[in-house]
Amino acid sequence: MPLYPAWWELALRLASAILAGILIGLDRGERGRPAGLRTMVLVCCAACLSMIQVNLLLPLAGKPAGSFNTLDLMRLPLGILSGMGFIGAGAILRKGNAVSGVTTAATLWIVTVLGLCFGGGQTALGYSGLAVSLGVIRGLRYVEQGIKQERHARLTMVAAADGPTEGNVRRRLQGEGYKIASCRVVRARDGWRVSWQVSWHSKHGDTHVPDLIDTLSAEQGVLQAAWLPEAFS
Repeated sequence: MPLYPAWWELALRLASAILAGILIGLDRGERGRPAGLRTMVLVCCAACLSMIQVNLLLPLAGKPAGSFNTLDLMRLPLGILSGMGFIGAGAILRKGNAVSGVTTAATLWIVTVLGLCFGGGQTALGYSGLAVSLGVIRGLRYVEQGIKQERHARLTMVAAADGPTEGNVRRRLQGEGYKIASCRVVRARDGWRVSWQVSWHSKHGDTHVPDLIDTLSAEQGVLQAAWLPEAFS
């Protein structure tokens, strides 16, 4: 790290961290992971800002003559960020497959780093990070809502002997774009009962019941059709 970096170098580092966060966040967002686009950008930006601050303080490091004290700048971001990591972990809640609070934890982290920048006297760097953070939290929310995520649900059907066959329903599900991850079938003389674990892609917040479920439940011989989507953050 140069002792006196130019501002264009710092901007390049920050832009590179943002790009890395976006690329990783987009990938996770497409698969419906709880730590998605905004979370990845915020975490990456926070780490970059903490190291830039250390770089700017490097000229102050050293051991004066006759002193036993040594200024270890790396302890500054490591100690504070480690402490905020415990606080951020406390904001994350998990219930089954639903995870919440991840973006909140990342926001706490970025705010902590911004405080380090302002407290260290790097006002321009702090305001730059603040502008980026606001853009991520507010602007990328709409981008994230437009990303199709992988969703999961369980379809349970009970049909009589004169109803549709299990193979027929399977083909119709696959024809609608659903992928079948697992299947449990119980057959009897008077019919069958089957439970499919299916996955598909849809936009964030899309909770509608597929039209195929209504169609199947109205067919002759179908005694029950239950659609149970898994919760996601």
